[in-house]
Amino acid sequence: MRRLLEFPRRSRRAGGSPFRLNRPAGLARRRCAILVLALTSSALAGELQPTGLATTRSDLNAKDQARVTSVTRPTTDFSKPEPFELMQGGAGTSRKDVSRDSFSQSSANITFEEEGTFKLGNALFRKNWVSSPSSTQASDGLGPLFNERACQNCHLKDGRGRPPQGDTGTTSMFLRLARDASNAKEKSALADRELLNFPDPVYGTQLQELAVPGLRGEGRMRVDYQERQVTLADGTMVSLRKPSYSATDLGYGPLDPRTTLSPRLTPPMIGLGLIEQIAPADILAHADPEDRDNDGISGKPNIVRDGLSGELTLGRFGWKAQTASIRKQAADAFAGDIGISTPEEPKHWGECTAAEARCLAMPNGVQARLGPVEAPPPVMDLVTFYSQNLAVPARRDLAAPDVLAGKKLFYEIGCVSCHTPKFVTRRDAPDKAQAFQLIWPYSDFLLHDMGPDLADGQAVGDATGSEWRTPPLWGIGLTETVNGNSFFLHDGRARSLTEAVLWHGGEAQKARDRFAAANAAERDALVKFLESL
Repeated sequence: MRRLLEFPRRSRRAGGSPFRLNRPAGLARRRCAILVLALTSSALAGELQPTGLATTRSDLNAKDQARVTSVTRPTTDFSKPEPFELMQGGAGTSRKDVSRDSFSQSSANITFEEEGTFKLGNALFRKNWVSSPSSTQASDGLGPLFNERACQNCHLKDGRGRPPQGDTGTTSMFLRLARDASNAKEKSALADRELLNFPDPVYGTQLQELAVPGLRGEGRMRVDYQERQVTLADGTMVSLRKPSYSATDLGYGPLDPRTTLSPRLTPPMIGLGLIEQIAPADILAHADPEDRDNDGISGKPNIVRDGLSGELTLGRFGWKAQTASIRKQAADAFAGDIGISTPEEPKHWGECTAAEARCLAMPNGVQARLGPVEAPPPVMDLVTFYSQNLAVPARRDLAAPDVLAGKKLFYEIGCVSCHTPKFVTRRDAPDKAQAFQLIWPYSDFLLHDMGPDLADGQAVGDATGSEWRTPPLWGIGLTETVNGNSFFLHDGRARSLTEAVLWHGGEAQKARDRFAAANAAERDALVKFLESL
């Protein structure tokens, strides 16, 4: 997918120190010769020019350009850790002891005053909203239809969700509902980036199982699994579970026959502010949608329209990279998951549709003294700041021989073709805590075709029904510690990191097959490397 990068000279800095550029900045890496946006010519409908995207870094000078290019090149020396590799979230990396709260620490480089802001945001992130009307003013407005009452209830301990287990409900996973365009007008709206896809006419964009008193929930997600046995090259048997999804106990009539169901597990919250400050040019430099280098990897960006400015910009959040900013992601979650209106999404009745008249007849939580929405700007400011400053935990055991061997295999079998190890964030980031940090997310934040087994059949903007954004891997080894489970991928079907790798298909098929062909010691080493992240 991408051009080969030269390998770096080793830094003179101590291996455990965070690399932070504190001189005028430079370019993150050499640019692709071909403008990556030409890759989406069909999606951009020819004449559309993406004014909100930059293909070069304006925040860097020539001197630091060379420095950043050098430090972000992939390594060839697997005999020891790379400089600064311990601090995978830059200077903001949390060095706290590993615990269930490992994903809930604030960035280590924020100020004392900002720590107070972070704690206020944390309180709002954990706040349980109640239905209207209520005596607890400024806390009502829940629903009327919703998936949960608080952000924290989905992002468990600021970490990963889990699929439903028996009758325990779907607190941290839900079904996204959508259909493709069905006429010329709708196709034009997609081409102009006015919409990403089209909701179900009755149930909207996601199935909401819960409702306020006096109202019925929309239905329930049902998951059925079939076990699939896979035999690896050394004879090891691995059982994979193939899920199928349906919506049952529907409260407002049938789904539209064109509506597709896509399960979405809540992802971890760590490092989001750093991801937001990766220069668009550095993400776009890895795109190769036409696979011009014939390596079988053809990542592409999801170009979306900013809901406030109206400009085209780079999507980087969400399972299909459909959201451009943390604030927009938070506003979408308030509206869709909790049913709370914000200035960005002033939906006082959340996801209620015109077909759900009883829902629209319910009271909302807008109070004149607090403004025209249920979660006014100060609430959004605090929740956004909190989400931007959840620290990435430090690496563990990164010098262990098996971890280094696993890292070497991770590179050799091609995992880094999509899981890009390193970036340096923008020099001109609005918050100093995220500015000019060397970070190790292990993601290119692009869309990749992952093959038919992982396909959900649901297009979201430029993402097809088989394409997913490469998820960052930092913190993945602490999933069980924080969340008490090891469910991975967009729907939690994988019960281990080994299963997650074996589900990879499409552009990742070759890397998956090389993993399957490795011996047990090599596979175990690669898993140990992932567990160290």
